Amino acid sequence: MAEADPSQIPLEQRRPLSPHMQIYQWSPTMAASIAHRVTGVGLYIGTLLLAWYLLAAAADSHSFQAASAFFGSFLGQLLLFGYTFALMLHAMGGIRHAIWDAGHGFDPDARDKLAWGSLIAAGVLTVLIWIAVLILR
Repeated sequence: MAEADPSQIPLEQRRPLSPHMQIYQWSPTMAASIAHRVTGVGLYIGTLLLAWYLLAAAADSHSFQAASAFFGSFLGQLLLFGYTFALMLHAMGGIRHAIWDAGHGFDPDARDKLAWGSLIAAGVLTVLIWIAVLILR
């Protein structure tokens, strides 16, 4: 079987062998999908920090005071806020996927609304959680 010579096909008609970011136009759905993957990785890192805190609590008072001082600092609070947002965004992405698994929300307008809705819901839930934590503190 003879193979086609790609140089004979006009450049405008050639299809890419591997799609890349320059081919596709950015959309809210694409950004939400990438954010879902990134937050999944971020949750691994945050869970390691949570494990460190729990191990310090189980160890001795000096270790627990050091971990508490870190998480009480500005950087620690910022990391905890980011961890909360990553957890909420990842959860909202899971709900978005569950809606798709049920066979709904596939038209372009609905996909964009689900992507924006998951981002907004994650932000609102993160703020509400932190308000509750600060009030109950």
